[in-house]
Amino acid sequence: MNYLAHIYLSGANWELKFGNFIADSVPGKQFKNYPGKIRKGILLHRAIDDFTDKHPIFRKHTKLLFKDYGHYSRVIVDMYYDHFLAALWSQYHCQNLEDFTKEFYALIDKKFDLLPHKMIKTFPYMKTQNWLLQYKTISGLELILGQMEKRTKFDSKLKKSISNLREDYDVFKNGFLLFFEDIQIFVSSKFESF
Repeated sequence: MNYLAHIYLSGANWELKFGNFIADSVPGKQFKNYPGKIRKGILLHRAIDDFTDKHPIFRKHTKLLFKDYGHYSRVIVDMYYDHFLAALWSQYHCQNLEDFTKEFYALIDKKFDLLPHKMIKTFPYMKTQNWLLQYKTISGLELILGQMEKRTKFDSKLKKSISNLREDYDVFKNGFLLFFEDIQIFVSSKFESF
């Protein structure tokens, strides 16, 4: 899952959201440097990633792309899934996506000093370009994938993957719908321990 899904799956608690958002920039045991619920948000992020990587639908989707994109296929499917969540947002959340993203950016602005170094560089760009809202359209997703491609060490061809999404849109969408039901159930069970 990518940023939007991780934020959404964190529920209403700002600390869980914050921790889930920064988790990829918090290596190893450094999560212990953060207080209570932020720490739990980081651990929730890791649990979501583990669940996602093992899920048969996610694995099937990455396999469809692996020949062309290698290990970047996982990143691409994560991005596709954020696109579907954004495009189908009203099925999952009562607040419109634009307001949701504005509130989230405002939350991060208030807690900016808690961001890991890597996120201090990334977040202003993310906010200015409004990545979370851009995911909603294929053209917006293509723009973000193109920006990501410029920052990869190897020839990732991330932007080119939009053609795969267009070609097999319903395959990825229908799989996402089933997968997202499963991950919401999984995350609900995790909340009991938080």
